[in-house]
Amino acid sequence: MASTDTTIADKDGNDLAGLEAGLDALETVQTSRKPFRQTLTEKILPPVLAVALVLALWQALVSFKVVDDPTKLPAPSAVWDVVHTAWLQGELLDYIWTSVSRGLLGFCFALLIGTPLGLLVARVKFIRAAIGPILSGLQSLPSVAWVPPAVIWLGLNNSMMYAVILLGAVPSIANGLVSGVDQVPPLFLRAGRTLGATGLKGTWHIVLPAALPGYVAGLKQGWAFSWRSLMAAEIIASFPDLGVGLGQLLENGRNASDMAMVFEAILLILIVGIAIDLLIFSPLERWVLRSRGLLVK
Repeated sequence: MASTDTTIADKDGNDLAGLEAGLDALETVQTSRKPFRQTLTEKILPPVLAVALVLALWQALVSFKVVDDPTKLPAPSAVWDVVHTAWLQGELLDYIWTSVSRGLLGFCFALLIGTPLGLLVARVKFIRAAIGPILSGLQSLPSVAWVPPAVIWLGLNNSMMYAVILLGAVPSIANGLVSGVDQVPPLFLRAGRTLGATGLKGTWHIVLPAALPGYVAGLKQGWAFSWRSLMAAEIIASFPDLGVGLGQLLENGRNASDMAMVFEAILLILIVGIAIDLLIFSPLERWVLRSRGLLVK
């Protein structure tokens, strides 16, 4: 009888060991690097083909004289000549850096303001009832609407630029964090309180990590609003002492009726926006998803 009980116990132990091994195998993530050929066909080739298709269509419109007025649609080669000339004259990087430095600095200020504001709105019911609808309304307000009052209040200077960026980005960052906090499972909060994580400690160790997906989405949207707000401010409120950014370059092309310069500015604005997303926000988003087991390396 005792021998039978021992056999059953050994069998149960083996079953449990097998179950644990199976669960470990399910949780194991394959970290082998993709072959370069697969990366080329899945990641690099599609956008390259899309750009080539757009350029071919653009050139066809010019070559077949569908739009035969170069003052309305210049050839891609004409736009490239303008870009190349700006590069040779040392102006191209100045255009880009003037706008990017303003945009990133303004976004950092918005981050410092929008994060605590979002936490207050998410965690304090009275503040949420008081300013939650206002934040949502400000987020839907076109950022270009803030340029005239900012010029009147602050004048034509960099402070006006940063004010427009803040008014465009802070609501998006705050609302993104509020959305992330609202999606934190109550079980996490109860478990944190049981372990003594209350107040600021609970916010830092429980709420913020759990709210990261919504917060990162808010940051991404906040940068988009920052960049659009800055371009609107540079286009409308141009002044020589402010330097020539990408928005000012676009306005200069319009004033000179130089469509090649206009297209140069549009392409640079687009490229910078894509580059910031690929270099900062996409890696951050992948890290958040990977840390939650939602993305395989």
